[in-house]
Amino acid sequence: MKKHVKLIAGVLGATFLATAAQAAGVTFKDPTGDDNGPGTYTYPTDAAYLKGAFDLTELKVEPSGSDLNVAVTVAGALNDPWGMGGGFATQMVFVFINTGTGKYKDGIPGLNVQLNPGWDKVVVLSPQKKARVEAEVGNSAAPMKADILVPTRTKGSGKTISGSVKAADVGSGDPATWSYQVVMQSNEGFPAKGDLLMRRVNEFEGQHRFGGGNDGMCDPHVMDILAGSGKGGADEVQAQQTALKAFECGPEGEAKKLAVLPMVKQ
Repeated sequence: MKKHVKLIAGVLGATFLATAAQAAGVTFKDPTGDDNGPGTYTYPTDAAYLKGAFDLTELKVEPSGSDLNVAVTVAGALNDPWGMGGGFATQMVFVFINTGTGKYKDGIPGLNVQLNPGWDKVVVLSPQKKARVEAEVGNSAAPMKADILVPTRTKGSGKTISGSVKAADVGSGDPATWSYQVVMQSNEGFPAKGDLLMRRVNEFEGQHRFGGGNDGMCDPHVMDILAGSGKGGADEVQAQQTALKAFECGPEGEAKKLAVLPMVKQ
């Protein structure tokens, strides 16, 4: 009887410890001042795009009951100049997650990147309503639709954009053992054909266009990412620029080689 009680106590203790470990989640840091993609990108000229608004500083992923909370923090303040109603408006954030397989190598259509060693799920943090985002996913990223997760409500507060998805929709296992990548992009209500609600980077910046890139579809349409070990060290600026510079354009602006973003793991 005593052995039986000890066994039950041991199982309960192990379960408690596993739950506590899971609840800890995972946090990555990113240095400030690197919201310029490969080192050359510039913000649009309109006052809506606040300084530091696309400068990723932290990713936090935390299990909470049956949900998985995903929060991305930037260096600058959030604003809602277009009345989106969720506390932010200009950002569009993609949080890629590799749960162990790496099903997809290509990024979301419009980003012009690949990911290594690939991703299994992506959480989209958008100021657009969930129904609009999911409809656009069906139009521009239908083959990936089952693995693109959109929170019921995404909100911005202070400098943090966050949302929750069902943990079961992401996958089984410990989030602390998965690898991640964050892509900072900008919300576009009238995207170019084939792009998922995001803005392209052009050669020259405009009122609502990022500059410093290529007018074709060969350069990465990415303002900031996680890089290196994801601890926020100064060396991660160079690691980001190296990854985002590694693309090649054809004579008509077509992609000969896409930039490859590393998945980052603790």
